[in-house]
Amino acid sequence: MNLIKSKSVTFVWESMFTRPMYETDDIQAQHDLLKEVSTLVDRQIIQHTMIENLRASTPDNLAQAHAHLESGRAIGTLVLTGFAQ
Repeated sequence: MNLIKSKSVTFVWESMFTRPMYETDDIQAQHDLLKEVSTLVDRQIIQHTMIENLRASTPDNLAQAHAHLESGRAIGTLVLTGFAQ
């Protein structure tokens, strides 16, 4: 951490599930935000960051995803969907 402290780096985590998990009074805002994002994606005003869907989380697909991330050239989101039967 000392290596990046002088650079004034900030780490911020935000969970999109905070409202449902804690049943906050403004939970309707969660629905409104997701609906707006969905509309923007459908209208192609914004786009997702998925670069590749590797399908099921098999050992080969996990190795492929790991190699891509280790390459240092990963930009966007790699998706692994579920587990192989």
